[in-house]
Amino acid sequence: MNAATSAIPLPFDHAEAHAHLSRADKRLAALIERVGEFQFKLDECESVYESLLEAIMHQSIAGKAARAIFARIQALGSNGNCPTPEELLRVSTRTLRKVGLSRAKVAAVRDLAQKTIEGVVPTLAQAEKMTDQELVERLISVRGIGAWTVEMFLIFRLGRPDVLPIHDYGVQKGWAITYRKKSIPKPKDLLKFGERWRPYRTVASWYMWRAVQLAGKDARKITKAKPARKRAVAAKGVAVKPRTIRKRAV
Repeated sequence: MNAATSAIPLPFDHAEAHAHLSRADKRLAALIERVGEFQFKLDECESVYESLLEAIMHQSIAGKAARAIFARIQALGSNGNCPTPEELLRVSTRTLRKVGLSRAKVAAVRDLAQKTIEGVVPTLAQAEKMTDQELVERLISVRGIGAWTVEMFLIFRLGRPDVLPIHDYGVQKGWAITYRKKSIPKPKDLLKFGERWRPYRTVASWYMWRAVQLAGKDARKITKAKPARKRAVAAKGVAVKPRTIRKRAV
């Protein structure tokens, strides 16, 4: 991160993060040298509620379309501001569907609004005092919010330095590219490998995303590993037959 890229004060020194990661990992050191300084603009949403509301818009939708839908959601609030939880709960299902939300997302944003009113979703001031794990446990209770969404909030809104989103496909693929692997790692293997990056796993993750960008079309060559049984059969040149599924007696 670079303080010049955001009006929000950053909680750690990016120069120290570069130095630490470069000492700990030669391959990452080379990537850092190639990409340059770690920097991105932090999300400046004024509340946890608003940040998660925007995150829900981006789930399973291309960025441009998600931004358009979120802009229409924002227009539902008073004075051009994002609707408060109370205002959002008063918006009809028909209107929410009309602005582009699926039925699942209608249920998700309503649950987010209700849990914000109830205090389950913390204020920004409260969130800043909570640990990463406390926030994950609290926020995944909201319908439609999973660990990955909370991790993105921790990285892009709170600027937490040591978050490793092990299920993020971009981070997985960037790791495979950086360490010259033919397939993406399993989340548990990425978690184990990432121990060397502590306490700056956020910074390392950012460089994994950059590795994918640098690879361009070549990044498509990195795929998920085949199951062990398929690998063994393929090596022998034998077609893989689907396993018989036996119905369990009721």
